Amino acid sequence: MKMPIYLDYAATTPVDERVAQAMLECLTREGNFGNPASRTHLYGWKAEEAVEDARNSLAELIQSDSREIVWTSGATEASNLAIKGALAYHTKSAPLHIITSEIEHKSVLDCCQFLQSLGHEVSYLKPPQDGVIRASQVEQALTDNTVLVSIMHVNNEIGTINDIAEIGNLCRDRGILFHVDAAQSVGKIPVNVSDLCVDLMSISAHKMYGPKGQGALYVRRHPDVNVVPQIHGGGHERGMRSGTLATHQIVGMGKAAGIAKLEQQADFEKYSQLRECFIAALNDLPDVFFNGSKSQSVPNIVNLSFAGVDGEALLTSLRELALSSGSACNSVSVESSYVLRAMGVADELAHSSLRISIGKPTTQEDMMIAAEKIMAAVTQLRQRSLKLSGSAPR
Repeated sequence: MKMPIYLDYAATTPVDERVAQAMLECLTREGNFGNPASRTHLYGWKAEEAVEDARNSLAELIQSDSREIVWTSGATEASNLAIKGALAYHTKSAPLHIITSEIEHKSVLDCCQFLQSLGHEVSYLKPPQDGVIRASQVEQALTDNTVLVSIMHVNNEIGTINDIAEIGNLCRDRGILFHVDAAQSVGKIPVNVSDLCVDLMSISAHKMYGPKGQGALYVRRHPDVNVVPQIHGGGHERGMRSGTLATHQIVGMGKAAGIAKLEQQADFEKYSQLRECFIAALNDLPDVFFNGSKSQSVPNIVNLSFAGVDGEALLTSLRELALSSGSACNSVSVESSYVLRAMGVADELAHSSLRISIGKPTTQEDMMIAAEKIMAAVTQLRQRSLKLSGSAPR
């Protein structure tokens, strides 16, 4: 069976072959299979060395101290540890106040809703039409009890880049902790945690050609940022995250980070060219709307809405393409994207949106075929809709 063209790299990326090879070398009896916490023999020492080498590689990618990297099972766990752990450490009397935005990843929004259920206060910033969260919005929401701001670096649906450095400076001046979900930015664009004034940053391996089930939390030192552990049982990772470290997963993330450091600029330029070619190829199709900011966004994510088209029917017509809709599906109903709705996109347009995300293996031919398939599907669905409306009783 012929596989569809994969254009869903914002959801996950395939593991780079170089990463897979490095991971394989940590799995078998002949490889580096030891427990990094076993400090009484060579197997453990070698595993610990591999883990620390990977920690150094990730630290170099985000320009941090390696001691500021805490291994987690992914960005979702990292965000939970950052947000819940930071609030648990605070000695201020409740309710504490958190600022986030309406278009964060669910791992952040669900954490904030959980903390609200405990009596804390949360301000959800509404994005402007371009989807970019700015420091002025954060400043207006600050209160005397604000202890944490959590704003993502790059939005996973629309690819917008938020004003992280300005927000970080604002938080640093006010003595407020700043957490950033960087799952979609690390490995894609340059990240310097010092320049961004970030205190806590969530990172994912499988968004940058590393393995699923592996992530990290950057926790700033000097002055130390303290988080209360959410997983107990052994005091691993300087007491912040217990559990036997998955050497092969960590080595994979470290390898992916090292590759990204060398190749992300060339990838960025490639994605920019592919995006421009793709958008230009759709120029002849009327009533297509670009969601987000064209100037302040990563080039590997494009979100488009198509007027006069049913979202489910559009996806069904595009079986030769593997991409995402703006709709979140569950067993009860199909709802349009909460990100697009928060930006003020009409529900009908939000429901007819597509997220096209580009990756290392994507070719110009892939993008041209995708544009052709989308144009044909949208045109056909619009014609069908017109015929149905024309035959409807008056």
